[in-house]
Amino acid sequence: MTSTRIQPATTAPGRALGPDRGPGLDPGPHSALDPAAIRAAVDQRLQDFLDTKRRTAGDPLLASLTDHVRAFVMTGGKRVRPLLCVVGWHAAQGYGDMGPVITTAASLELFHAFALIHDDLMDGSDLRRGRPTVHRALAATHPGHDEPTPAERFGVNGAVLVGDLVMVWSDEMLHTSGLHHRQLAAVRPLLDAMRTEVMIGQYRDLLTTGRPTENLESALTVIRYKTAKYTVERPLHIGAAVAGADRHLLDTCTAYAIPIGEAFQLRDDLLGVFGDPRRTGKSTLDDLREGKATVLMAHALRRSTPRQAQTLRTLVGDPGLDEGGAAVVRELLRVTGAADRVEAMIRARVDLARQTLDEAAFPDEVKSLLDTFATTAALRTS
Repeated sequence: MTSTRIQPATTAPGRALGPDRGPGLDPGPHSALDPAAIRAAVDQRLQDFLDTKRRTAGDPLLASLTDHVRAFVMTGGKRVRPLLCVVGWHAAQGYGDMGPVITTAASLELFHAFALIHDDLMDGSDLRRGRPTVHRALAATHPGHDEPTPAERFGVNGAVLVGDLVMVWSDEMLHTSGLHHRQLAAVRPLLDAMRTEVMIGQYRDLLTTGRPTENLESALTVIRYKTAKYTVERPLHIGAAVAGADRHLLDTCTAYAIPIGEAFQLRDDLLGVFGDPRRTGKSTLDDLREGKATVLMAHALRRSTPRQAQTLRTLVGDPGLDEGGAAVVRELLRVTGAADRVEAMIRARVDLARQTLDEAAFPDEVKSLLDTFATTAALRTS
């Protein structure tokens, strides 16, 4: 793929342009921060990487697993983390060849694929992005797929391995991205922190799933680790670090990222119950059947009568919950005001993030894109 060379939109006095500015990196004409172009570039890197893995597999079983990875990664997905990684690079006024940062951003999407594959396993989900989850797709290929138990076990075990493989490939992609040693040294601690944080968030989620409570702070802690830091903060940090960002700029990214990341997940929780599966690609029964201890459910339990609370505790977490029971839960989420409370939390967090943008020393095009992302996070329907 042809590399893209850009120069920053603005140059603040006294601010470094970062390690990308160096010999052999000739500045070109200004290139606007185009989300569609960034996503296309990331997709091309992913496609090239996975095509190479398929072509050089050597073992037909590895080639088959690569096909499953490619089908999962290249079908759907918003590419939020790669996009924000590149935005972080622009926020720090990165300069020169964008090839390494695009590949670094693409490596985050591979790590995200690993996280989703394992998340679907833990949740027992059947669908992801409107298609069978990896463990369901693998079960369907088992020679005894008409025997549910062996096929299901094969699918689960196979998906564990596929997820592990994709995580290894995400690391390989980063280390072959073209970043020089100073950039890798700056990125590595942030990437390690991101990986640890998402695991902690997932473990906290496991501990509370099936036992929704009124504990709002516990639910918010899960959101911060699993989504706010993982989806928004660390991708911005990693892209900015590639461009040589200082601590102040990273802190500004954090001040924007945490409220927007929380808003993003709060919207996701609402869509998990009230969304249109044709848009979200996921069932609206999964979260309720699993008994996810969401902020939405904490508000409902806090604001419900004893009888309403008993109904919620009976229905939420029931693996056999049907649409009739789900309709009862949805109505309780409305009449207790829980859904409205979550909507208010989303609005407050978007306002807070926009206040940060108003004061941030980011290029105008970065501010504009992050403002648009705030709107998307708050109002999205999928």
